[in-house]
Amino acid sequence: MPLELTPYYRAGRGTPLVMLHGASMSWRAWRPVLPLLTGRHDVFAPTLPGHRGGPEPVSNGEPNIDTVADQLCAQLDEAGIETAHLVGNSLGGWLAFELARRGRARSVLAISPAGSWQARRDLVKLLWTFRVGFTAVDNPRLSPLSGNRLLRRVGLSRVLAHPGRLSEADEQNMVDDMRACTLLRALMGGSVRVEPMTDFDVALCPVHIAWAERDRIIPYRRYGRPMQRVVRGARFSVLPEVGHVPMHDDPRLVARTILEQTTAVDADAATEEPGPGLARFRRRRRSA
Repeated sequence: MPLELTPYYRAGRGTPLVMLHGASMSWRAWRPVLPLLTGRHDVFAPTLPGHRGGPEPVSNGEPNIDTVADQLCAQLDEAGIETAHLVGNSLGGWLAFELARRGRARSVLAISPAGSWQARRDLVKLLWTFRVGFTAVDNPRLSPLSGNRLLRRVGLSRVLAHPGRLSEADEQNMVDDMRACTLLRALMGGSVRVEPMTDFDVALCPVHIAWAERDRIIPYRRYGRPMQRVVRGARFSVLPEVGHVPMHDDPRLVARTILEQTTAVDADAATEEPGPGLARFRRRRRSA
């Protein structure tokens, strides 16, 4: 049964927590984790522009990371969120860093974030992985196979360490999310050159990068090591026994990793002055 196609999820009370999903997915990727967070936070999980159930990308030309980040800022404004703890997986992790540059982050937790690679061929390999996925879900001859649960699990083993833990509804919705994703198709079209993330200043906010131990989409050796050079000084850890999208593999591990950071940052914020990112953001808001 398809899950609700709302453009975002919002529930809970406490300091704002924004959850950003990965490419070709939707806010529904966070569903196993959300009930574990709403007791401590005002949780806002938007579906990214160009993804199923989310807004269409707004751009004068081809969409790119900057235009998507700008549109996400508008989504936060509409939700009444000035700053928040940002949690992002894959593409969502990259976007969390871009929102932090814009002064919107109280902290950043990036889970297997996209945005860095050892060599250009690593980016090409990643894009081809998505092209194969799109070809499979678009091909009329193969579409009946997407309804076969065993075959779906074989395909999902690329992104999950334990695909058997995924419900049948979540399996089908991940397939449907990929089929309807227009943003990633545009980025793969070849007219936009995808450049790696530029160096990030960890003085903007506390940063924790958590890499999935069994990530088969962007494994640490080719993508995680360069990320450590781009975000120098960030806390770095490994999430054991989970794949690229760990929310379904081990939701309690993911929730615990999130809450460890947000609890510590909130405790510090109760006694400290706003960090430079928040201060700059507030100055811009006053002068606008």
